[in-house]
Amino acid sequence: MSPTHRRGSERRASDRRGSSFSRRDSIDPRKLVPMDKMTHISGTDDFNVVFVGAGNIMFGSEEGPWNHSFRFEHKLGRRLKVVALIDPATERAKEVLRKKCDSFVLSAYENTRIYKNFDDFHKNLPKSLRPRAFVVGSPPMFRGTLQSGRDIEVQILKHYPGVALFIEKPITTGPVEEIEQGYQIAKQIEESKTICSIGYMLRYLKAVQMMKHIIDENNLTVMTTIARYACAYEAIAKPDWWDKSKSAGPVIEQGTHFCDLSRYFGGEVDYSSVVAHSLEWDENAGQLSAIKIDESKIPPENRIPRVTSATWKYDSGAVGTFTHVVALQGTNYSCELEVYADGYCLRLVDPYVQPVLYVRKPGDDHEQTYRFPDDDPFFSEVSNLIDIIEDIEEDPDAACILSNYEDAVKTYELTWAIRKASEKSRAAKLEASRKAT
Repeated sequence: MSPTHRRGSERRASDRRGSSFSRRDSIDPRKLVPMDKMTHISGTDDFNVVFVGAGNIMFGSEEGPWNHSFRFEHKLGRRLKVVALIDPATERAKEVLRKKCDSFVLSAYENTRIYKNFDDFHKNLPKSLRPRAFVVGSPPMFRGTLQSGRDIEVQILKHYPGVALFIEKPITTGPVEEIEQGYQIAKQIEESKTICSIGYMLRYLKAVQMMKHIIDENNLTVMTTIARYACAYEAIAKPDWWDKSKSAGPVIEQGTHFCDLSRYFGGEVDYSSVVAHSLEWDENAGQLSAIKIDESKIPPENRIPRVTSATWKYDSGAVGTFTHVVALQGTNYSCELEVYADGYCLRLVDPYVQPVLYVRKPGDDHEQTYRFPDDDPFFSEVSNLIDIIEDIEEDPDAACILSNYEDAVKTYELTWAIRKASEKSRAAKLEASRKAT
């Protein structure tokens, strides 16, 4: 039975969404403290960290709020010591370190060593600088498998057992046939009891945790999840993003966050039930007027769809839907998630920028509105990870990893199932047209 023909619950006996260190799959939203309200974690010993990747996700850019180094700096303060930065683009690595050393976080970076690859790092890093955590933000096509050169997770487990992992999403962007390798990595992480968190930061939003709280408090059963992700394509000037042979396509590379949130509320997916349709680049309705790259340089078979719309069944019987749209210009995206249960509608709007939660409850047809200014899910996920690494016991109910490796592979499998289903329906339409002529 191929991976995308299995029910989610058939994948593993485990149904945990947190980590092997917590059975809970949610956090009291009151425990999610804003970064500017939190004091640096106590302690005097150095907290050694290795950054894998010197790109935007690790050090920030004008394109979005991602910047893992910034969150680690604020959580750990002067305890943070970035002992190594691994990236083949050594000049870029030198430049980001220069900027850090010219700032107030000099103490974290003044002795950082640059390495081209993991082997170089492992052979040359002094044993006295053993890290307490690896932060893996390298491009997903270079990780998430058992193949040499794309197996950094396995190499870390082998050479640095017991060292915690933080890994960006999606866990990989290789061929669909490699999904099973992701589950094998997840098994190694679980069996070695390695602390591991995956960067599905939207789970850490206060709004999302409030939705979880409402569902749990009222003993609700989710009936359907309805997700929509409309990107502002005019601002996407990276050619690889428009080439699905390199980025794996917008659902896998970009829509993964909303597929993950859908699973977070809906539960395990019956992958064999996924049905999807797409609007392609060569159809009349798929013509775009503000693309910044030269799409003609991309082979036609690798050009991305403009719309992908999918539906599926959860193992619970609930129904999930997801639509990804490449249509907006300007810079702001339009993203929403609706979760329905008996008597309730929970509607999350604009989760990336200014999250707003609209709640309709039994007895009142009007929605209640909740706003969450200054919420930073990137910081919350880093903060929870470090609290678990430090084994802080002051509040054992506060720290919780909400997305482990196995769970992330399941989200990755769903996004691939959507892509394959849309390609299948397109092929069927083309074949029907061919026969009709």
